[in-house]
Amino acid sequence: MAMNFKYIFHLFLTACLSVAFAGIFYAGWLAIFLLTIKFVNYPVKVLLWLSAPLATALGFATGAWLSELLTSTRKIAFARTLIWPLIGCAIGASAISPFGPMLIVFGMFVLGTVSIIIREIALLNSFG
Repeated sequence: MAMNFKYIFHLFLTACLSVAFAGIFYAGWLAIFLLTIKFVNYPVKVLLWLSAPLATALGFATGAWLSELLTSTRKIAFARTLIWPLIGCAIGASAISPFGPMLIVFGMFVLGTVSIIIREIALLNSFG
């Protein structure tokens, strides 16, 4: 596995765009959450909490997809890109939630970023 400059640049760009879009999507989720949480019943509150990893993962996947679009590299279906950060964000949120629900953002961002990096390395090995 040769690590050339082009690959390192693509990995860095993908990680940066993914984190940026995850932040944007999480901020949007948080705004919706904070505006609605006082006016909804308990089942809806649970759904709102459970939607945080999905919203954040959508941001990570959007950043990775945009990176591929900008660098004219491989084209992979969005759903296949989404699965990686969705798993990472779900595990991160689950691992951190016992310490407090407002802390899940840290677990989602750390494991979401790691999942994007692992995805890129796996794709390098499969596409050469």
